[in-house]
Amino acid sequence: MLATIPSLTDPKPIQTLHTPPDAAGSRLDQWLVTQLPEVSRVRVQQLVAQGKILVNGKAPKASLKLHGGEEITITGAVELPPLRAFAEDIPLEVLYEDDDLAVVNKPAGMAVHAGSGKDDAGSRGTLVNALLHRFGAMSKAGGELRPGIVHRLDKDTSGLVVVAKTDAAHRRLARQFAGRQVKKTYLALVHGWMKESQGTVNAPISRDLVRRTRMTTRRLQGREAVTHWKLLRRIDGKFGKFSLLEVRIETGRTHQIRVHLSSLGHPVVGDALYGAPRQIAGYGEPASLGRNFLHASAIQFEHPSTDRELSFRQPLPHELEKFLRLVAD
Repeated sequence: MLATIPSLTDPKPIQTLHTPPDAAGSRLDQWLVTQLPEVSRVRVQQLVAQGKILVNGKAPKASLKLHGGEEITITGAVELPPLRAFAEDIPLEVLYEDDDLAVVNKPAGMAVHAGSGKDDAGSRGTLVNALLHRFGAMSKAGGELRPGIVHRLDKDTSGLVVVAKTDAAHRRLARQFAGRQVKKTYLALVHGWMKESQGTVNAPISRDLVRRTRMTTRRLQGREAVTHWKLLRRIDGKFGKFSLLEVRIETGRTHQIRVHLSSLGHPVVGDALYGAPRQIAGYGEPASLGRNFLHASAIQFEHPSTDRELSFRQPLPHELEKFLRLVAD
């Protein structure tokens, strides 16, 4: 049975669990993930490595095989090194730059800024680090971990990001984003055929209380979020039915496009967090993408100093073009 579980981010959480008979044969780390849905397996392994988990009063290995009837105690939170932003020599595709700002094409797999990770990994390989190496000092209005960052894309979403070099440019750009003056367009491939040719999802988004890495539209409380979509193409191939969509968002909530499209029953291809399969069965070998089929393809805004309208477009990256051909074949 499971005792009342406080958050693992508490300074000194103490949690006690008792394994039932049907846990016999399971690995310790795997079983704990099933009991703590808001905690990843990596975080559980970190707790074990740091001696924060005891099984019958002894420090175990993460691979310990359970027998059932064990008492498992979590004695503290994971201790991670402080996150930081630093210049790192990472290839960066810059579409435009001047003294005030730059527009870059972020690849999938790159986090925009430092986040939680194992050891120092959460601070490495970020867009912020690449910006600091390429441009030197960036705007500081977003804080020490987010120099230059006015808006963000999810790690597994590719495409256009506007960054600010000066605090004045940052504030003016931020006002445009807050005032919904910036036009942001995405391309998304979703599972199934959309019944209509276009539509709008106007559903508040909030944190999922059970799976903390997810957002949801199912809670009454939430932040306003508006997503417009237009059908570009219906696909019916050997891997099933898909819809290629052009998506425009008025707001910029966490995971907004992904959670809104999933709420319609059409998750973004590759987005296992919101219901898409990791592998897509078809004739022959299954298909897998390894990222979300979501790409920030266009952005339009006013230059913060000259008020001149700037507009940029970026085609699908090679891996998405290749996958699109595969499922449409």
